Amino acid sequence: MVDRRRCQDDEYVYVAVDSQRVERLPAAWTSLGCVDPIVTVAAGRSLFRADDLARLAEIVAPIACAERAPSDGGGKGHV
Repeated sequence: MVDRRRCQDDEYVYVAVDSQRVERLPAAWTSLGCVDPIVTVAAGRSLFRADDLARLAEIVAPIACAERAPSDGGGKGHV
């Protein structure tokens, strides 16, 4: 871990991936985050938190759309 910061309403940790790159992760995704009450109540029955899955969907959606877009510009997509 390189740094830990609060940004807007969330807390983030910065992790050195290699000597050239640092990545930002929500602290809640690590052991450094506070214990989420939903995780405690779920008692191991759920592997993921709904808020984290919703955020992941936001991140992945543009990538998935770009992969589905036609690359030749001909207007035909995958069927």
